[in-house]
Amino acid sequence: MAAGYLDILRARHAARLLTGTLVGRLPNGTAHIAIVLFTRAEGGSYTLAGALAAAYGLATAVGQPLLGRAVDLYGQPRVQFPAAVLSALGMALFAVAGLGSLPLAYAAVVLAGVATPPLEGGLRALWPSVLKREDRVHRAYALDAVAQEIMFTVGPLLVTLLVSLWSPAAALLVINAIGVLGALSVVLSEPSRTWRSAPREAHWLGALRSPGLLALLGAFFFVGLALGSITVAGVAYADDHGRESVYGWLMAALGLGALIGGLGYGARQWSGEPEKRLRVIVALLALGYLPLTLTPSVPAMTALAALAGVFLAPAIACSFIVVDRHAPRGTVTEAFSWLVTTFGVGAAVGTAAAGPAVELGSTAWSFAVAGAGGVAALAVLLATGRVLTAPARTAQVVAGSENDRNGAVEPGFSTGRKA
Repeated sequence: MAAGYLDILRARHAARLLTGTLVGRLPNGTAHIAIVLFTRAEGGSYTLAGALAAAYGLATAVGQPLLGRAVDLYGQPRVQFPAAVLSALGMALFAVAGLGSLPLAYAAVVLAGVATPPLEGGLRALWPSVLKREDRVHRAYALDAVAQEIMFTVGPLLVTLLVSLWSPAAALLVINAIGVLGALSVVLSEPSRTWRSAPREAHWLGALRSPGLLALLGAFFFVGLALGSITVAGVAYADDHGRESVYGWLMAALGLGALIGGLGYGARQWSGEPEKRLRVIVALLALGYLPLTLTPSVPAMTALAALAGVFLAPAIACSFIVVDRHAPRGTVTEAFSWLVTTFGVGAAVGTAAAGPAVELGSTAWSFAVAGAGGVAALAVLLATGRVLTAPARTAQVVAGSENDRNGAVEPGFSTGRKA
C-alpha cells in the first residue's frame, strides 16, 4: 500500500502540488470555525456567528465554479493567486473591522468566500500531466481524498492553537497568510504555469451541459447532506451523554474511518467502469450511515462512526474519476469545482435539516437524516444509470490531459471527455 503512494509522491512536482494545494485550502477548510470563534470573541451571538459562517459558505459555493471556469479559460496563475490574495484580504478586513458594522462584516466574509481559489479542482486537472499513467492518477485521487481528511482534522486544531496562543483575529490573519503562501507555491510550479485547458465549445452552461456530470452532482448533493447532518447529530449525541469530548471522539472516528478507507481504495488497481463501482461504494456508504440511528453506548457509537466513514474517501476518489470522464472538453477545472460546490451546499442543507430533526424528534432522527441522504444519493445514481454508464465519446488523451500540447499519447489512458 505505502509503496504505491510513495511512487506518486516521488514523481516530479507531485509532493509540492499536493502540499501546496492543501496549505492553500487551509483558510477554506477552517473558515467556519475561525469565523464562529472570532464572532463569539467579539461579543456576537451564536446566531450571528452561524449567519456569517453561512454567508461565507454560500459565497464560496457561488465563487468556485465561476473561478473554475476562469481557470479553464485563462490558466491557473492568472486566476488562482489573485483570488487567494483577494480572499485573504476579505478575511483580514473582517478581522480588523470586527462587528462594528455588520454590513461590512458580511461584505468581508462574502468577498473572502467568493474569491476562494479553486485549488482543489486545479490540482485534479494537473495530475494527468504530472503522473502520466491512468493507474497513478487514480491512486492520486485517493491520496487527495485522504489528505483532505487529514486537513479537516488538523486545520481546526491549528485554529484553536492560534486562538489560545494569540487571539481569534490573529488566527484569521495567520491562517489566511499561510493559505496565500500555499497558493503561491502551486502557481509557481512548472505544471501549473504551463497548464492550458483543451479548446472548449462556447456554451453558457459550461460543464453543466454534461448529463452525466449533472447526475453525479445530484448524487453528491445528498452525500454532502448526509455528512453535514452528522456534524449536528454528533453534537446532539454528545449533549445526551453529558460530555463535549464525545463529539470529538465521534468526528475523529469518522475521519479515521475515511482515512483507512481511502488508503485501502488507492492501494488497489481497479478495473471496470468507475460509474458502476461508484454505485457499489455509495450503497455501502449509505449502509454504513443507517446503524447510526441506533445511538448505542459511546464506545459502540464511536465504532459505528468509524465504520460510517470507511466508504466516504473511496466515494469521493471514485467521483473524481467520473467527473474526469464526463466533463465536457475544456471544462475540467470548472467541473471539479461544481462537485466541490454541490457537496458543500448539500452539507449546509444537511446541517440545517438535522437541527429541526433533533428538536421535533430525537437524536436518532437527526442521524436518520444522514441515512436518508445516503439512500437518496444511491437512488440518484441508480435512476440516472443510463447517462452515467458511458460518456458520449471515449478517446485517448494526451499524457498532459488538457494541458500539455506537445505530450505524447499515453496508450490506454482514456478519460472519455466529450469533444
